[in-house]
Amino acid sequence: MTKMFDNLIAGDWLASSETIENRNPSELGDIIGHYGQASSAQLEEAVSAARKALPACRNMSIEARQAALEMIGQELMTRSEELGTLLSREEGKPVAEGKGEVYRAGQFFTYYAAEVLRQIGENADSVRPNIEIDVRREPMGVVAVISPWNFPTATASWKIAPALAYGNAVIWKPANQTPASAWALADIISRSGLPVGAFQLVMGPGSTIGNGLAGHRGIDAITFTGSYAVGLQVAAAASSNLTKYQLELGSKNALVVMDDADIDLAVAGAFAGGYSSTGQKCTASSRLLVHDKVHDQFVEKLAATLGKIKVGHALQEGTQMGPVVSQSQLTSNLGWMDRAREQGVGVVCGGEQLSLTDDGFYMSPALLTNTTNDMDINREELFAPITAVQRIASYDEGLAIANDTEYGLVSGIFTKSIARATHFKRNAETGCVMINLPTAGTDYHVPFGGRKNSSSGPREQGRGAAEFYTQFKTAYIHAGDPE
Repeated sequence: MTKMFDNLIAGDWLASSETIENRNPSELGDIIGHYGQASSAQLEEAVSAARKALPACRNMSIEARQAALEMIGQELMTRSEELGTLLSREEGKPVAEGKGEVYRAGQFFTYYAAEVLRQIGENADSVRPNIEIDVRREPMGVVAVISPWNFPTATASWKIAPALAYGNAVIWKPANQTPASAWALADIISRSGLPVGAFQLVMGPGSTIGNGLAGHRGIDAITFTGSYAVGLQVAAAASSNLTKYQLELGSKNALVVMDDADIDLAVAGAFAGGYSSTGQKCTASSRLLVHDKVHDQFVEKLAATLGKIKVGHALQEGTQMGPVVSQSQLTSNLGWMDRAREQGVGVVCGGEQLSLTDDGFYMSPALLTNTTNDMDINREELFAPITAVQRIASYDEGLAIANDTEYGLVSGIFTKSIARATHFKRNAETGCVMINLPTAGTDYHVPFGGRKNSSSGPREQGRGAAEFYTQFKTAYIHAGDPE
């Protein structure tokens, strides 16, 4: 029989009256499990338990808290092969990527375990005599975490780890497409020694559990990664209660390839940025702005690379690109290909549904040319293994087109010119800039986030995370005159 997986509420694993079936997108006959959907009453119970846990979270010794996060991180890294395989089985990315994601998630926890012991305040003298000032950061309180399916362990970890490190209570609603990875992480956290109610897992749809968290008066802060449209709803619901929010939303990242670029390096960067994880990531470089002098050479080499890519079952050895996550995602991707053809776009290769030995949501990686920046294919986030090439005649044109978007998460440039690289770094209107590197791939010890419609609120990751998960308290102390 298929195993049932429950929600973690107030320290107990509680069954739900409703469940969802989790199927492998690489092999639709493979049912991973049935996962409980929290009810509205269970959500209320979770919020109540989190609020009751706040004193214990706040007063937990920093050594005990550090040990808890270290334990979580070490177990994730030790079990990265097992849990990475599970992640790939339910999400569809090649198993090497799944293992790497889980290992990196462990590093998030061990990094913030160390940060627990670095929480040091500031002192100042008052402008008034005999008064000292103590400035410190304190927990926000109850933090709701709503995480996406495309990096189900990593994205959740870089939210949950700092929230716990700074003494908050966490209620986590993961994406319903990847509940197995969520349950596995929750199981590890449940055994870490944190106070009862300090961490809770409430699985369910965004329409009920997500909305319920966003608008709940018992939530002090909410962090969300997902689409721009849903992010607006989260912001509106949170704002009604003056709840602090952090949003990581859509993107339409550009990669500029100049005439002096190392073309082989640029092609490798475009592939890694645009097609790894089947293109299902907010850092994907779906707009390729290529100088006219190297355009044809670049397109030819990238097409040759895509022609050699092995698309297949995520768990099979040698697979370089797995399926997309769901039927709805596949339908959307194929629809974008139809729209591109209707607009006269050149399809160099790919963009077709594939029928393989395993029954799954497979498509070939697509490369489009003869596109302009006003086309829908270059304006909207696709979350697909599809990139669109635009010709540019100069560096200035490339920079202008790269900035001509409602989003501003990542941009990149391939060039041998230090002057161009420096100018691009300073003038690209994105939160992250890559020089001679793929747009995908960021480090956990520095801030991550975008501009424009890509992000709202304080940055994620690194020491910058303290801006969201803590609040300042300024204390004035008058000790009096010595006798």
